[in-house]
Amino acid sequence: MLLGKRIKSLRKEKHLTQQELGDLINVTKVSICCYENGTRVPTLETLLALGKVFKVDINYFLGNDYEIVADNDQKYSISVAKEELEFIQEIRKYNSLYSKVIENPKRCVELMDMKMR
Repeated sequence: MLLGKRIKSLRKEKHLTQQELGDLINVTKVSICCYENGTRVPTLETLLALGKVFKVDINYFLGNDYEIVADNDQKYSISVAKEELEFIQEIRKYNSLYSKVIENPKRCVELMDMKMR
């Protein structure tokens, strides 16, 4: 869903319709709609074309837009999406909840999944 959300957001920032974006990258309006809704995944060629149109690295579409380095050591780094960082920042505002998530992340994710169904 992150991929689709980012394509849609960039398309709207450029004030493009799905048809206009499709014409720019040689796919149909239906394909753009499916990418944005998460029912279809663009090919590597299409991702590269989207990157050129929006002037972003394709890693942005994949959610690898921030590199987090542990203790200034490149051996311990990870690339994460902006949305993931926002989630962590929000959950840290709730000390009790944050402690529970850190203590047992799997259980917390299962509970969130059950609650959101």
